[in-house]
Amino acid sequence: MSEVQFKKQPKGFATKAIHAGQEPEQWSGNPVIPPITMSTTFKQYDLDNHKGFVYGRSGNPTRNMLEKCLAALDDGKYCLTFASGLGATTTIVSLLNAGDHLVVTDDLYGGTSRFLRTVANRMNIEAEFVDATDAQVVAKAIKPNTKMVWLETPTNPSMKVVDIEAICKLVHKTPGIIVVVDNTFLSPYFQRPLELGADVVMYSVTKYLNGHSDVIMGAAITSDDNIHQRLRYLQNSMGIVPSPFDCFQVNRSLKTLALRMEQHHKSSLKVAQHLEKSPYVVKVLHPGLPSHPQHKLALRQCYGHSGIMSFYIKGGLEEAKTFFKNLKVFTLAESLGGYESLAELPSIMTHASVPEEQRKKLGISDSLIRLSVGLENVEDLIEDLDQALKASAAK
Repeated sequence: MSEVQFKKQPKGFATKAIHAGQEPEQWSGNPVIPPITMSTTFKQYDLDNHKGFVYGRSGNPTRNMLEKCLAALDDGKYCLTFASGLGATTTIVSLLNAGDHLVVTDDLYGGTSRFLRTVANRMNIEAEFVDATDAQVVAKAIKPNTKMVWLETPTNPSMKVVDIEAICKLVHKTPGIIVVVDNTFLSPYFQRPLELGADVVMYSVTKYLNGHSDVIMGAAITSDDNIHQRLRYLQNSMGIVPSPFDCFQVNRSLKTLALRMEQHHKSSLKVAQHLEKSPYVVKVLHPGLPSHPQHKLALRQCYGHSGIMSFYIKGGLEEAKTFFKNLKVFTLAESLGGYESLAELPSIMTHASVPEEQRKKLGISDSLIRLSVGLENVEDLIEDLDQALKASAAK
């Protein structure tokens, strides 16, 4: 495998993931492993005297601990967690008022697209979808009532890479516009949007941050005091909060984030390089490949790449069906970012709610397959893909 030189990872990430917000002294008995606080309400010493916790929706010791750790990983001041990634999206978009305009990456998670097109629009919030790979296109889409720019990079499922720093510099020439970056695909280990000028970074924590496919959660990180105060108010007022047990689970998972992401990076690049040579594959979409349109930008902007990649299989829907039917190690399933390898067909799964005309424009055809390369032996993954591809070609 040829070496790909992304940005050099600064020292200390794994240490922060293990220790930030985890001080044993904050708990009775000084336990090294933080306890789960399940109580929904907390004793107050007087009518206006308590230890910082009143009601579980407003704040919980286990949730606070997780939020401190997540904020540290993105080099942010504040983190807020939510019951799902879409819960985080809903809360962030709720910063806007009726009549506001929102500029959005055209290729993005189907659930985000659906929410903006069918829910936010009913609140008279206009979402305009643009090709954000050109920063000037984003800048030209700004209107007098534009209050937010929503970026996703790499995009889902076409793996387009967006220049966060360039867009932030252009957008922030107009005061009052919040730049949000969905960083789910890379995690803070491989990309930290706040250091590139973004105002808010959001996650489906369900994916790499948890990494075990057993928790649904979302998060938003910011260093802006005003945005934090507004989001904290909305978090409490809307009540889209995660359970203490789920917070404990994610906090546990963060301890192995750096190790997991390094292996996802190595394995996915090996898989991508192998598929690019396959006679049964038309095109591979992976930012670590020199053939990727934004390869140089990815190397400049990111510290590496995760296990997410896409490729076009030769043929169409029937060949894709045969491919999925013959997989033995990869599992046909939605979602991504877990230790297990998954494969899916966005056109009829994660992105089925995206209008057909838009899917066609973005290249989300019945031959586009998205992989989430997990932590199995990469030789087994490559062998599995090879035999499924051969079966699809023999149909």
